[in-house]
Amino acid sequence: MDFTEAELAVLLADTSKRIAGDITWENDEDHSPAVEFRAEIMSQAGYPLFVRGSFNPLAQTLTFAIIHASNRRIYALDLGKDHHNPTCTNVGEKHKHRWTDRFRDQDAYVPDDITQPATNPVAVWKEFCTEANISHDGVMKEPRPIQPSLFV
Repeated sequence: MDFTEAELAVLLADTSKRIAGDITWENDEDHSPAVEFRAEIMSQAGYPLFVRGSFNPLAQTLTFAIIHASNRRIYALDLGKDHHNPTCTNVGEKHKHRWTDRFRDQDAYVPDDITQPATNPVAVWKEFCTEANISHDGVMKEPRPIQPSLFV
């Protein structure tokens, strides 16, 4: 059975969603300048969810995505990268993806609840959690500064 828009609405409205513990950014396994994290989302309903984050300080891109255990990205925020919707509309470098029955996670819109830039991932994280009704019982650590490359 496929995930539905109605299920997403219920899931997003649920205020029991929480993440326990601190979040630490790790180096990208593909050896890019990006750092990333993954954190389980717990809830009274037991939704099979986790959130994945990615931040590239060189490209100034940031993504926070809620992933359902069916390996479906059901809700996401992207900063620093444009998006072209299936309906041929373009959205800017700040946009959110919200699962729809018609377009799955491919349709995006410009949110007004995210005010911080991609270069401030901790502040954006707080706004994202507030809007998605996720409480974070811990601290998101600042990403480590990029070390200058020996191979310039």
